[in-house]
Amino acid sequence: MACILIVEDEKTINALIKKNLELVGHKCVSVFDGEAVFDELENHTIDLILLDIMLPKLDGFQVIQRMSENIPVIFLTARGAVQDRIKGLKLGADDYIVKPFDIMELQARVESVLRRVNKSAESFVLGGVKVDLSSRQVFLNDELVDFAPQEFLLIESLIKNRNIALSRDKLLEIAWGYDYYGDTRTVDVHIHNIRKKLMWDDVIKTVYKVGYRLEAKR
Repeated sequence: MACILIVEDEKTINALIKKNLELVGHKCVSVFDGEAVFDELENHTIDLILLDIMLPKLDGFQVIQRMSENIPVIFLTARGAVQDRIKGLKLGADDYIVKPFDIMELQARVESVLRRVNKSAESFVLGGVKVDLSSRQVFLNDELVDFAPQEFLLIESLIKNRNIALSRDKLLEIAWGYDYYGDTRTVDVHIHNIRKKLMWDDVIKTVYKVGYRLEAKR
């Protein structure tokens, strides 16, 4: 997984981002002003920077202009004006996210940027199960296990958001799309099948009145 530098002066937001990215396996370093970025770049090998614009000492635009390292940057800011977005992207940012944001969308954007720079994990291994995310294949004790497309999407979503509870509605949306009018019990049926095929009864936990969580070490 990646080492991510979070540059956000609001401590509660910084802590929220750090907690959720660490839950899915990333290592995170937090700083709270623009000048501190350059100290951390000397002390750590950083794979991705999440960068606010409105920062003490140096703002986000000044930070990215002064960076000599070729490190991908995602702006994460309350400044949503079109001219700010254009400026950020022209300065070299890989993405631009406007607050308030959904934490799952942030995780997806992070994974997308990391894939482009080949820093994202292409496989997930837990016990005798290996999930190859690039080829979309699942193996149990080196034997290929067949899954329907929706089942693989559920597996992939649970892996990418491991240790985080996902609601049935969110899983339904991920695997079947926004325009699907099925019942959330469809998710329960598919989760049952996944558990049975992979012997994951103790891995995919039912979260009471919410949905499901895949439990795995970081």
